[in-house]
Amino acid sequence: MSHIINIFLNMITGKYPSLRLRRSRKYDWSRRLIEENSLSPNDFILPIFLIEGKSKKQEIKSMPDVYRYSIDNLTKIIDKAIKNGLPMIALFPYTEKNKKNDLGTEALNEDNLVCRAIQYIKKKYKNEIGIMCDVALDPYTSHGHDGLLKSNYILNDETIKVLIDQSLLQAQMGCDVLAPSDMMDGRIGEIRKALDKNNYQMIQILSYAVKYASSFYGPFRDAVGSKGLLKGDKKNYQMDFRNENEALREVALDIKEGADMIMVKPGMPYLDIIKVVKENFKIPVIAYQVSGEYSLLTNSINRGLIDKKAVLESLISFKRAGANAIVSYYADRLSLILK
Repeated sequence: MSHIINIFLNMITGKYPSLRLRRSRKYDWSRRLIEENSLSPNDFILPIFLIEGKSKKQEIKSMPDVYRYSIDNLTKIIDKAIKNGLPMIALFPYTEKNKKNDLGTEALNEDNLVCRAIQYIKKKYKNEIGIMCDVALDPYTSHGHDGLLKSNYILNDETIKVLIDQSLLQAQMGCDVLAPSDMMDGRIGEIRKALDKNNYQMIQILSYAVKYASSFYGPFRDAVGSKGLLKGDKKNYQMDFRNENEALREVALDIKEGADMIMVKPGMPYLDIIKVVKENFKIPVIAYQVSGEYSLLTNSINRGLIDKKAVLESLISFKRAGANAIVSYYADRLSLILK
């Protein structure tokens, strides 16, 4: 980096006071003229939490202004998403405890919340907006882990077999983008082969290739009903937050196995990872501004500790780092944020 800076400085013939970088910052129009990064609705994916029942819009206490919706109550939020130009929504289910078990079998129930929601949305909206579905077992397991548990360890290959079935089921229902978030080794290749074999060649895979074992996921676990259920932690399959090179290895493997896009999660604490992945692979990179980030920002704004403009600042940071799009709980308020 210092070498590049030296080359740049050698190219500059003028010096102060003939060169004043503040000249371009004086007016709003001149700042807009030379801005390097900007945001539009095309840059966002809206997460939606699902809940059983009729005409429900249920508050999530740990996530201010975010709600769970019953399927029949999705119309208003999806109509707004389409009107605002969002390209995709992401579905996450709140699973009742009586439907959870050690094997997460509700994930393979063709009448589960996600399957019914996909069918409802596709029937009503066709391809007006894309649907992304989480491929993992943690919303469905009684132990809160993303896979099959044995002796306090998540089984890799046995879990992949279930994830393949979950992927095929979601594809059958009409999901456009499958997003495996489980972090099992080799699952992208196996899912891709199964999709192609079953004539789902055009279903995209957005791999959570870089998902860290993070402390920022707490409110999400509350939102999907797994809070307090997790036995132990997820450090034996999600990434160590101390590592960068390992992220590049994960991405390289998933690209080789057939991933169309890559997810980095969490977002703001890992802007350096987003940047290095984008620079090394030139693949579409999606950032997830996770529940903990959202709640920290929103609670600080609500308490008057920071200005609400900090939301825009945080979102721009993802674009500056190289993200193509952002999964964000603010995606339903872009008319206010981008204004």
